[in-house]
Amino acid sequence: MDTVVDAPVKTFIQVTEIWVPEGDRLVLATGNYGALAAFEEATRAVSFGKGEGLPGKAWAEERPVVLKGFDGSYFKRIEAAAEARLTSAVALPIFDGKTLKAVLVVLCGDDENRTGAIEVWEEKDGLMMLDDGYYGAAKHFEWVSQHTHFPRGQGLPGGVWSSDTPMLFRDLGSGYRFIRADSAGKAGLTTGLGMPVPVPSGATFVLTLLSARGTPIARRFEMWDARPVKVGKEKAAILVDGICEREGPLWTDDTQQEPRRVGAHMGNIGKVLASGLPEIFTGSPKLTEGYDSMVAVPIYDDGAIAHIVAWYV
Repeated sequence: MDTVVDAPVKTFIQVTEIWVPEGDRLVLATGNYGALAAFEEATRAVSFGKGEGLPGKAWAEERPVVLKGFDGSYFKRIEAAAEARLTSAVALPIFDGKTLKAVLVVLCGDDENRTGAIEVWEEKDGLMMLDDGYYGAAKHFEWVSQHTHFPRGQGLPGGVWSSDTPMLFRDLGSGYRFIRADSAGKAGLTTGLGMPVPVPSGATFVLTLLSARGTPIARRFEMWDARPVKVGKEKAAILVDGICEREGPLWTDDTQQEPRRVGAHMGNIGKVLASGLPEIFTGSPKLTEGYDSMVAVPIYDDGAIAHIVAWYV
């Protein structure tokens, strides 16, 4: 579907980076910096050892890490971030068993109009509890989230925990499945993507991305199933769910359209299947379904890619 959409005035996430291990360092594989050329230049001059900076901390601790303030922290690019008005970041390590494949880092700025949520949930004592998160201007929703716990199967974090698969929630402000619907509606949050984050320790982590229409995390979400039980012996993935801000669902039950299937090296999702790494795509609309950029992230299980989640801005 080649659909041309209007670029939003602001996005919740301003920078996205992928760091990959090269020897005993993490080096920049690719990044999307928008108009922040000076921050991009500063980034290309650095690499991270285990435990160094935000990517290195996620590597060393083998878990997702939220950093809501850079001043006085272990963040290595504080001055460049301040000049770019970046204030917060989340690092997501991508593990295949005990092997680190990459670290995905997203950076955000803080102002009174930027609303959304990037949350990390952790299972403790039989409940999914908020480890940390970044919410921009959604301060009341942040407070509600800090005081909400999810049993297995309940809400977006509990649903991802129970199914061990990515999940997509629509109409957060009115959806009966979204426990924080009232506060989400007041914050203007519309769409939620949740994904499991496998780590070597076996601890249960869930990342949630909650998007608002005014400052979206994404304007299109996709979930792909790459498990052999679904796709057979060949390396392939099937599009099992998705939503576009403008067009709505990517298909409906009435159309009886077969889910889209791709193999390795076929398009952007096929590139992730082939490389086994998260990817960032920018540039020609033909490369990103008519959007300015796309991020695709593999989720591993038992030594192979089980799912791929993708979002477009």
